[in-house]
Order: sequence, then structure tokens, then C-alpha cells
Amino acid sequence: MSQKQDSMIVALDIGSAFTRVLAVDLNEGALRYRGHGVVESAGMRKGLIADLAPAAKAVKAANEQAERMARANIDECVVGAGGPHIRGINTNGGFTLGNRMREITAEDVHTAVGRARSIVLPPDREILHLLRRQFILDDQPGIFDPVGMVGAQLEVDLHIATCSGSAFQSTVTCANRAGLEVSMAVLESIAAAEATLSPDERELGVCLLDIGAHSSDMVVFFEGTVAHTASVPIGGAHFTNDLAIGLQMPVAQAEELKRQFGNAVVTAVPQQAEIEIANPQPQILRLRTIAEILEPRARELMCFVKDSLRQGGVLDALGAGCVLTGGGAMLPGMLDVTESQLRVPARTGMPVRLSHMPGELVHPAFATTIGMVLYAHRTRMTRAAENNSFRAKLRAMFAASF
Repeated sequence: MSQKQDSMIVALDIGSAFTRVLAVDLNEGALRYRGHGVVESAGMRKGLIADLAPAAKAVKAANEQAERMARANIDECVVGAGGPHIRGINTNGGFTLGNRMREITAEDVHTAVGRARSIVLPPDREILHLLRRQFILDDQPGIFDPVGMVGAQLEVDLHIATCSGSAFQSTVTCANRAGLEVSMAVLESIAAAEATLSPDERELGVCLLDIGAHSSDMVVFFEGTVAHTASVPIGGAHFTNDLAIGLQMPVAQAEELKRQFGNAVVTAVPQQAEIEIANPQPQILRLRTIAEILEPRARELMCFVKDSLRQGGVLDALGAGCVLTGGGAMLPGMLDVTESQLRVPARTGMPVRLSHMPGELVHPAFATTIGMVLYAHRTRMTRAAENNSFRAKLRAMFAASF
């Protein structure tokens, strides 16, 4: 196995059902697939880590798979944060620059952002992202970068994505126990959006719904920026449990039935369609019976989503509709239920394909993991550009002094 490469980016996605590790590196300006690992998650309960030892063991196993494929040592990663503890807040802040107009500097921008973020959060909350929505300069809104402009008063609208501090720390500890150092954290819905949404969709207004096993995370973009983030406590496992209870069968058998014959729309299933199942004795099951159990849960999920969008003030801002991703997005009929409940067009979010990446990973279940490496790469490039700009300014100042 070769030594660790500095150009490598590794994403760790600890989900309720599966733990995924994806390794890529930068090759001639493009991200190139190196390896991945997928194992069943352990130590999870209701979307959160409940037992560190088995959870860390699953992370280590997935990482070892990725290391063997990449032929490199992996000891650093980007982690995702998601689940029912995610909360989003919109806030505003700013300050007066002085009695006379002057040029806006980067320090002024940092001051305005600091004023906007100085809200009182509960002691158990931790800030994941400070997302700038727009700047307002002398009552002129819609400004994305005010540096270099001239004005007397600067304000900023922020979206602050927060998570449970204890839940996030459990994720970091789990990675550490598996021998991985966490270099960055990203909200999983924002990561999934990175891999699936187009610039036009972000501009027109779109809701990205990442349907996981025990919860579904959402992010809404409008006019190119994040306007709303939230999580609803329903995921694919709830559909499976409904089947297991309704048909009085083991959860594993119910999951297989859902995958092979499930549909979220009863009328989409032929009335006479039947299959034979062992439960435990052979019996005939109408396929519509499966759909009759799944459709109410699908409608309940979309009712939760609709309520969250309404509370966030973005229900009428979805000009580009709704994009479903995550493993739960593959249930037939989910797009139809989404369109009927939200009254907007819907599509399945397939992640972009990285160079040399196996086709099997171009699947909604891998959208978050792929998006994490894309987000980390974009963040690195942005920071490098800012550092280069800062160095150029220092050189100019030094030259001017002589």
C-alpha cells in the first residue's frame, strides 16, 4: 500500500443503514475516483450514534475497504452531519461605517457577519455553516460581494445551519476511534445538493430532499443561496417497519418486499397483481396491499416537508420544484406523491459521475457521499484563491512602501 497522498479527499458518511467511505484525488484539475467502502452501520438508533464501539468498528471496516481499493493510507476525512437534530436559522446584522461613505473592506464584511451571527443559541447547539444569503449596502439589497463598493451602512442576511453538539461530537469521536482525523464537516443535505442540483435550479428555487433511513434532510435554495434547512423524522426505515407490522413479517423480509414490489401510489399497481410469499407458510399477497401500506407513510412524509417549507417561508419559492435523493428516493411513486402534495414538479437526484468512478455509485444513495468530496474540493479552491489574493495585496503594499 502506498503512502498517503496530500491531494486526496476522503468523505465519511455514517448513515443509519450504511456507512460509506469515498476516496478521490485531484488529477490534472479534475477529481478522480480512487476507492470506496460500504458496510452496514452498527450502533445506530433513530439516526444517531447510540453505541460508539460498534459504530467505530463499521467506520474502520468501510475505511479499510476504501484503502485497499485506493492503495493508499487514509487517516483524514470530511464527515457529514444530518438527522433529526439539524436546525436552520435566518438572521440579519450590520453596522454603520461612519458619517461619510467609504470603500468596503474584507474586514467590514467580517464585522457585519459577526454582528449577524451574534444570536443566542441553546448551549447544546453547534454552528455547522454560516451561509451568506445577500449583503445590503445603503438599503440596496441583492449584493453578493460588497468589497470595493462605496457606502455608509452595511448589512448581511445569513442562514445559520446548526446541529446538536453532542450528536456531532459522537460522529467525530467515532471517526477518531477508527483512526481518522476529521478535517471538515458539512451538512449532508448541502452535500447532496452539491452533487445533484444545477445552477439554474438553485436560482429559480428548489427543495432538495435527502430521504435517509430514519430521517429526511432538506435544503432549499432560492436566488442561488440557501434559504432554509431542516430535517423531518421520517425515512425509509419507517416504510419498512409499516410493512413488517401490517403484514406480520420480519423486518428483513419486509425490506425485500419494499425493494422489489413497493409503490407509494396504490392506483399505479394492477388490481389483480399477486405474488406468493412465505410468512412462514406460503400465502398469496396482493401487490396493492403493499402499496396500501406504503402510500399513507409517503403522504405523511410530504406533509411534514410541506409544513417545514411553510414555516420557513419558502413554500412558494420552489420555481424549479423538488429533487429527491437518498436511498428512499428510489421507491416507485414517490415523485408522484411529491408532486401531488407540494404542487411542484419533482425529479430524482442522480449524483454527477467522477472520473474513473464505477457506474454503481451513480445512485441517489451515494449522492451525499459524492457531494461531500465536491464540497470539500470547492472549499479548498476558494480558500486557496483567497490566500493568493491576500498574498498579492501584501506584495503590492510592500512594493509601494519602497
